[in-house]
Amino acid sequence: MISLRYHIISVAAVFLALAVGVVLGSSTLSRTLLSGLADDRDGLAKQVADLESERNGLNARLASSDGFAGSIGPMAVRGELDQRTVVLVTTSDARPADRDAVKALIGNAGGSVSGELALTDAFADPQKADQLRDVVTRLLPAGLQLPTASDPGTLSGGLIGSLAVINKDTNQPQAQPNEVTAAFTGLSDAGFVRMPENFKPGQLALVLTGSASTGDGAGDRASTLARFAAQLDRSGAGAVLAGDTGSADATGPVGMARADTATTAILSTVDNVELNAGRVAAVLALGEQLEGKAGRYGTAGTAQSVVP
Repeated sequence: MISLRYHIISVAAVFLALAVGVVLGSSTLSRTLLSGLADDRDGLAKQVADLESERNGLNARLASSDGFAGSIGPMAVRGELDQRTVVLVTTSDARPADRDAVKALIGNAGGSVSGELALTDAFADPQKADQLRDVVTRLLPAGLQLPTASDPGTLSGGLIGSLAVINKDTNQPQAQPNEVTAAFTGLSDAGFVRMPENFKPGQLALVLTGSASTGDGAGDRASTLARFAAQLDRSGAGAVLAGDTGSADATGPVGMARADTATTAILSTVDNVELNAGRVAAVLALGEQLEGKAGRYGTAGTAQSVVP
């Protein structure tokens, strides 16, 4: 007769055997997994090293190419803007290095910067759009008209265009000096621009901006700047919108401008102005504007070529 004690011992033996099997099996499995993971780790480490090496090589080639573009840039633009005047407009995220480099190239091209205007962060702030519309309407000099569009970018471009660029048909300022000063003072007091010094209107306009906008209202910010630049173009002999790499993204001013076929038909854009090649492209694009042409330049997928 099989006793209860025998049953208990038998069941315990079965569980013990299972436990030993699990331990032995898991040890073997662990060794297999660890071996596989080690192989994967080594493979991934090699891929990372290869990619870093490739990246370093590409960066070196880019630096070399950009250095070459910088060395030939002054010669490439020579005579393109002979005796032409350019108004330089910078957004709040434009880099001073881009501004200074482009100013130097405009001089190499035979042109001159007649005035500089710095837009503040509030200028493209969607929450300040109604205030900007109101200020623009109140500051418009007598005898001038604003565009029929109601968006803040086009309206502000209409006002600043009449102040900043000369009439392309008569080559005369569109507003009197005292009207220009009064309007810029009003925009400055409202916090939308920094009051310019010794400002004179020019034949062409170059708008320098940074990269893509981020955060809430990023698309609206980009749209305001793109439409502003387009209206500057309509106000004078031509305009160029130039931004850093990333500016051609969906929430970048250049990207927003390129998404509108009506804008690309008149406004030239550059998407890599932090590079020497982009700065050369910006100056050449200004010369192209004088001929009634427009183009998309840089390294983004929406660019038609690196330079005009």
